[in-house]
Amino acid sequence: MIVAIDGPAASGKGTLAKRLAAHYGLPHLDTGLIYRGVGRIMVDRGFPLDNVEIATTIAENLDLADLDPERLRTKDAGEAASVVAAHGPVRKALIDLQRAFATQAGGAVLDGRDIGTVIAPDAEAKLFITASAEERARRRFRELVGRGEITDTPAGFADVLADILKRDARDSGRAAAPLLVAADAVTIDTTALGIEEAFAAALAVVEARRR
Repeated sequence: MIVAIDGPAASGKGTLAKRLAAHYGLPHLDTGLIYRGVGRIMVDRGFPLDNVEIATTIAENLDLADLDPERLRTKDAGEAASVVAAHGPVRKALIDLQRAFATQAGGAVLDGRDIGTVIAPDAEAKLFITASAEERARRRFRELVGRGEITDTPAGFADVLADILKRDARDSGRAAAPLLVAADAVTIDTTALGIEEAFAAALAVVEARRR
């Protein structure tokens, strides 16, 4: 069984993907980490994020085993990921890696921006997780404050909201695999939902598709 979960930044898709993977005993891949990995390497080595050729070479040689989730969940890594993910050749280089993970024996749960539309269009269950930009900014703001990356101030929140809106525009407007709701995906708006409520809704969708 392949479960494809898409949605914008900080919508809760990663949390739900992990919960569903644990529930069904399936491997989970946060595909955003792949792009964060490429962006992180670009930044660490001093390469301009708009250098498509270098970013593509890094993507072609990326090893999932080398990804450090904790180091890749920073604000800077997220911004770098959004830039390199807009490069068509980078996305093309990473498609096979993601599809191989999705089609492994027994299935998998993947979350990202183009799982149900590009990576696993034949997935048995597809979910599109969303929430208002303000709520997603609040979630990201609390996360970043908790990690000590930014200060708990109105200006800090305004910066996070601006970043969320900028990433939304970039993800939805890029030419290569833009963020879209798959025609057969079920949309879950988590703006007013707690984690348990959102998980129950997601689980109900997957169970219905399994039946």
